[in-house]
Amino acid sequence: MAHTLTFPTARQYAPAVGLVYLSALLQGLAVVSFPASSTILTGTLGLSSAQYGAIFLPQVALAIVGSVSGGTLARRLGLKTLLLAMLAANALSQLLLAGSLWVEPSLAFPAILLGTGSMGLGFGLSGAPLNSFPPLLFPEKDETAVVAVHTLLGLGLAVGPLVVAPFVAAGQWIGFPLLLLSLMVLALAAAAGIAFPTDEVADGAQATAARPTGKVLFWLFVAVAVLYAFAEGTFSNWAVVYLNEGLGASEATAGLSLSVFWGALVAGRLLVSALVLRLPARAIWLALPVLMIAAFLLLPYAQTVTAGIALFGLAGLGCSAFFPLTITLISKCFPEHVSWVSSMMIAALMTGVGIGSFVFGPLRDVFSFEQLYQLSALYPALALVAAFIIARGVVRGMRIRELWTGSRCQ
Repeated sequence: MAHTLTFPTARQYAPAVGLVYLSALLQGLAVVSFPASSTILTGTLGLSSAQYGAIFLPQVALAIVGSVSGGTLARRLGLKTLLLAMLAANALSQLLLAGSLWVEPSLAFPAILLGTGSMGLGFGLSGAPLNSFPPLLFPEKDETAVVAVHTLLGLGLAVGPLVVAPFVAAGQWIGFPLLLLSLMVLALAAAAGIAFPTDEVADGAQATAARPTGKVLFWLFVAVAVLYAFAEGTFSNWAVVYLNEGLGASEATAGLSLSVFWGALVAGRLLVSALVLRLPARAIWLALPVLMIAAFLLLPYAQTVTAGIALFGLAGLGCSAFFPLTITLISKCFPEHVSWVSSMMIAALMTGVGIGSFVFGPLRDVFSFEQLYQLSALYPALALVAAFIIARGVVRGMRIRELWTGSRCQ
């Protein structure tokens, strides 16, 4: 039972703890493997700019498919099976990425499309196991446990470009996807042979309880996740272009802004992992969008490249633990549907990232970067409004203040 597990459970399932958190790190590395290999894809493989942009469409589409189906699959097949499927999908993505050098040139682009699609599917499937196992393993520190998973995922995103760089410099880029492939196969084999905890209370309840799709509270959380994704996607996908074109930074210096953003995001998650042990999760959750708003409003006034990079660091801090805390809080609010609501949050995130990334481009024909950043402050502002409504504890007369004490809010 999830609510009676104690700290000896984490020791009992020590191999499972290691595999869950290692899987989060590998998931981050898989997500960044394709953009980190962009110079190989557009240079050695000869993908055009249009083709390179198109390779992320299967990723978004299948990530949404995986996350939408993840909750149902977790209930029918179990969280462990879903974790194995996630690792297998990510391993396949790296095999296809490496295989793009082995096939005929005309087949390289289709191989990459299949690779990003497989990686997107793995990311979508990861929502249920990576967000459900930590509270089962550490029920008395569930906020910290979930934020730690996302910290390692963010760490994978941050170090991925650093890992691939030596392989590219040595003219042996293919060693990068083959290394990730080997690690994922080893993790898959190890995970298959060890025991993982289960939540019998949630499993039994999910079999009979209706999903909360008719509840305003659920859709408020979805809105928060989508709006957050708009903000994160705007920061991460356009940081390099803004520093290069808007502030005149060199490509190398502009690239530093993205590293600073992801590095600050990881550092922020580590900080919040400690803070939630001493401060209410609500206070931290509501404070983070304020930092995002400040970054959006201040970026147009950055006069130097250094100031611009620093503001992307502020943006990373603002984004850091907001999404992990959103998942933790909705899971507490709908404890009978932890796997399903976690998967829905991943689907909302990918929907927001996909829409936000594509919408920003056409808008550049109408607005300047400065105007777009100022308008983009609406994303975290609206997310803050929705989060504040949730935190106030009244939705259609339903009080949910117990959410912040760890009690069920239904």
